[in-house]
Amino acid sequence: MNIVVLIKQVPEIELVKVDEAANSVVLPSGPGVVNPFDEFAVEEGLRLREKHGGKVTVLTVGSERAESALRDCLALGVDAAYLITDPLFDKSDPQAVGRILAAGLRKLGEYDLIIAGKQAVDDDSAQVPGAVAAFLDVPQAMFVKKVEAVDGGKAKLLRTTEEGYDVVEVTLPMVMSVVKEINEPRLPSLKGKMMAKKTPITKWSAADIGLDGALVGANSLTKVVKVSPPPPRQQGEMISGETPEEIAEKLYQKLKDKQAL
Repeated sequence: MNIVVLIKQVPEIELVKVDEAANSVVLPSGPGVVNPFDEFAVEEGLRLREKHGGKVTVLTVGSERAESALRDCLALGVDAAYLITDPLFDKSDPQAVGRILAAGLRKLGEYDLIIAGKQAVDDDSAQVPGAVAAFLDVPQAMFVKKVEAVDGGKAKLLRTTEEGYDVVEVTLPMVMSVVKEINEPRLPSLKGKMMAKKTPITKWSAADIGLDGALVGANSLTKVVKVSPPPPRQQGEMISGETPEEIAEKLYQKLKDKQAL
């Protein structure tokens, strides 16, 4: 089974700042980290390879700095890593990123299952996996919590919903995004870290995957109108009383007054 895991290098969120005067987001200078939700996708790919055999490849779009995130994945035991990087792709919106990744997957050629984390923690759009499936014209299953079986060119999955979960059967090749309940990511070994430093990373430009600047990068269809930090949280209120019953009654009345009940 050929498995491709889509990852994203994201900044350490607590270090991200908003410059309202410049209407922009100021990112930290460090190399960033693998998107936390993508760690579950990498782990699931490795587990499926251990069960069914085959190969696990990681693929990302980003600057040269994203190489460090790919090496983190190589240290866990993935077989190969690909970085799609080109100045034409700077400032791509999620749909554009989906278009770029789909072009990279078409060049890669061999894939049975494409896995991604449910969303990236920097923009929380959760659009990219679905966009990739749409551009490749393959089935998709989002927010998967368990892979029940992969057999006979089909995958049986438990897909998270607001009411619980659905059991779905999807024909391969397909795209799925996963939630954190699916597994517990492993830690890299010392041997894995050493191997990751030596493993070559394949890098593709826009020309390599057959794209120009149309509908990607600065020509993405999404335009940022305003950037601002979230409003500060209101200060909490302490409810006191002589007895637990009195405190509970006061809390009940406050919730009732705010129509929260």
